[in-house]
Amino acid sequence: MQGFAGFMWLLSIALILFSGFALIDAATRREDAYRAADKKTKPFWLIILGLAFVVNLVFNILSFLPILGLIATIVYMVDVRPALRGLPGGGRNTRRGSSSDGPYGPWNGGR
Repeated sequence: MQGFAGFMWLLSIALILFSGFALIDAATRREDAYRAADKKTKPFWLIILGLAFVVNLVFNILSFLPILGLIATIVYMVDVRPALRGLPGGGRNTRRGSSSDGPYGPWNGGR
């Protein structure tokens, strides 16, 4: 019986880490990337994944709510995340300059 309890504890930790990774990944994506990928909005996914993370922390893995959180996390990871990563820049909050930027700022061609 103790082996089963240990296994369930490891499964619970894995579920918490999985939902936490999805929440952090969703938070680092740009808001407009969600609209460009024709997915729900960023606040929607942050709320859903945040609830999934909290439910996994609070409830036992054998109850019903962590299973719903797992389904929401899987939907994000297999549907939304690949669509966001397929966008130019990967949908990340990175600030890059123009392709004409030099080491000291934008190059305007001597104008």
